[in-house]
Amino acid sequence: MKITNIKSTYKEIFQSYDMPALEEHIEKIIELDAYLPYSSTFFCVTNTQNLSFEYISKNMTACIGLDATLLKAEGMRYFWSRIHPEDLDNWLTALKDLMAFTLSEIPLEERNRMTYTWNYRLMNGEGKYVNIVQNTSPLKFDFNDKPIVGLAHYTVLDPKVKLEVSATAKLLNEQNAYETKYFNNYNQKLLADGLSNRERDIVRLLILKYSSKVIAEKLSISPNTVDTHRRNILKKLNVTSTGELIGMMKASKFVI
Repeated sequence: MKITNIKSTYKEIFQSYDMPALEEHIEKIIELDAYLPYSSTFFCVTNTQNLSFEYISKNMTACIGLDATLLKAEGMRYFWSRIHPEDLDNWLTALKDLMAFTLSEIPLEERNRMTYTWNYRLMNGEGKYVNIVQNTSPLKFDFNDKPIVGLAHYTVLDPKVKLEVSATAKLLNEQNAYETKYFNNYNQKLLADGLSNRERDIVRLLILKYSSKVIAEKLSISPNTVDTHRRNILKKLNVTSTGELIGMMKASKFVI
């Protein structure tokens, strides 16, 4: 797919009607970057109105070997040019579906508590494709309450890990736990595609080693309901124990 076509589709998804400004809390995030250790993750402040990176954290070059000055100057077009050609269509479809879901299903008062995750392969500075898992939280909205400035966290995974392109939307609830509101896989069917969003949340919390009681508190449901979901999950995935379930989910390498 040509960059001009990507730009057209991307702009259609994120079309908005006011010019955002970076707020004080974004500037504080940037200040913290100087104190963060180097790791396999980096973050950017993204602006979908002018297709730019408002800020790029210092870890970016260490993670993927790209020149931060060039990335800042060329913006998203340069970044797009490095996405694996086989992932482009699925990536754009995922973005379009996430935006459509948000505008139609998420109340205005909840949009600032949403977070979105998707993945793709990106060519690093050495000319090798690596897996990128991108998680973006909205920071600024336009007059139509469409997210246009976001804090994007990028996790770099070894290219040997086989990841299906998928997209997830989660809501941070009143108990400060993330609840899955949307999930879709854009490649072949995944092992856990048969799980409901609630079951997916429970699997994610089980992987974090939370008990049924704690999971119930985080998701505002009863412990008995959690246990019922756990039994249904084991049955759906044809496993006999929670330990086996957790091991299988970690080995399957997909974005929960």
